[in-house]
Amino acid sequence: MSLARFPQGFLWGGALAANQAEGAHLEGGKGLTTVDMIPHGANRMAVKLGQEQRFTLRDDEFYPSHEAIDFYHRYKEDIALMAEMGFTVFRTSIAWSRLYPKGDEAEPNPEGIAFYRALFEECRKYGIEPLVTLCHFDVPMHLVVEYGSWRNRQMVDFFTRYARTCFEAFDGLVKYWLTFNEINILLHSPFSGAGLVFEEGENREQVKYQAAHHELVASALATKIAHEVNPHNQVGCMLAGGSFYPYSCKPEDVWAALQKERENLLFIDVQARGAYPAYAASLFREKGIQLVKAPEDDDILKHSVDFVSFSYYASRCASADMNAGNTSAANVVKSLRNPHIQQSQWGWGIDPLGLRITMNSLYDRYQKPLFLVENGLGAIDEINAAGEIEDDYRIDYLRAHISAMGDAIADGVPLLGYTSWGCIDLVSASTGEMSKRYGFVHVDRDDAGRGTLARRRKKSFWWYRQVIASNGEDLA
Repeated sequence: MSLARFPQGFLWGGALAANQAEGAHLEGGKGLTTVDMIPHGANRMAVKLGQEQRFTLRDDEFYPSHEAIDFYHRYKEDIALMAEMGFTVFRTSIAWSRLYPKGDEAEPNPEGIAFYRALFEECRKYGIEPLVTLCHFDVPMHLVVEYGSWRNRQMVDFFTRYARTCFEAFDGLVKYWLTFNEINILLHSPFSGAGLVFEEGENREQVKYQAAHHELVASALATKIAHEVNPHNQVGCMLAGGSFYPYSCKPEDVWAALQKERENLLFIDVQARGAYPAYAASLFREKGIQLVKAPEDDDILKHSVDFVSFSYYASRCASADMNAGNTSAANVVKSLRNPHIQQSQWGWGIDPLGLRITMNSLYDRYQKPLFLVENGLGAIDEINAAGEIEDDYRIDYLRAHISAMGDAIADGVPLLGYTSWGCIDLVSASTGEMSKRYGFVHVDRDDAGRGTLARRRKKSFWWYRQVIASNGEDLA
């Protein structure tokens, strides 16, 4: 296969999130977070969307995050597996409530700091660069109950205190940072995205965009603090990526796709460019939003990020007549089903060329280095009679997307690295399932929380090891 050579020093690895992997949800002084309140099963979506207030745990429900894959106790074993594959970067997140169990304390929890120092030191032992997200869909529940989460501007102070603690405590161990994971997802999944629960009759669009504004201010301040603590720190924003295609060449469909693209990129426009784009005014007008800003906010927002990171699972399609009856979910973002591409077992479009299109579009727009920090295929894996997992479907998916990534680099797009999602099987954020597997390493655990948690290398483990060893040249 002809492929552009990846640059020397390109970072190859994989990604996990604290709330989907660590477990130990109340160990080491950790407090409850939003994700700890989201059950598996019939009530999951209502809680995720902020439609059902869930401030206490129920005895009749299963909460997958409480044990997850027990990365908290097994991280040394798991990082050794990453090193065996040849990882040079590992993306993970810090659980905010491990450092500040309630979120509004004056001083951090020393047990939480000790855990993450040990984790990052373990990475460094193998020459693996940690890429760390400060807030990956987990807000301390105390901040939700007492302050209303990100609808409240006080959250900016709580977050920046937490961010400064991280930058200072892990200085010299971590230099690549992300502020908020998939910040645009709060528009589609408000409780899991930002801890938002709605009151009867309020303008939900107002609440979501006001909360997003507070996150954008907090992100800009965190970027400023990171550079003050260590000028070598590199801070990125993080987008749930995937370009919107017009469903047809009908002008109304093209316009609908443009509007969807702008909605998707609005917050990244602010983080990467340092100001709200011109189109935001009409968007806010149409949605009846009156954004409340402090006098200093516009100056704060000028502290833009160093690079743009993004997830890519699927492209999207938009038309002028989109409705609930003709759409399919792609990472909770509404999209028309594209008849020209295949679908995964969970109905997500498989579109490698869409990755090349997305990368070119993002770099054309921002002119900042990119970092692809999530990409992968959720699929059901079967263990055969020999005890092996022949996940050729996953290899095929990743091969095509890494090839497209190389094509985008050849197009002139600077890419810092690639961390495939769920490098070790973890709890699915969308469904709470373990059966929706992404990893190179199988974890013995089912959707009801049963299993030994034993790790097992899949066929893709050895394939990805070869990809990394060849710096992306050998994709066979």
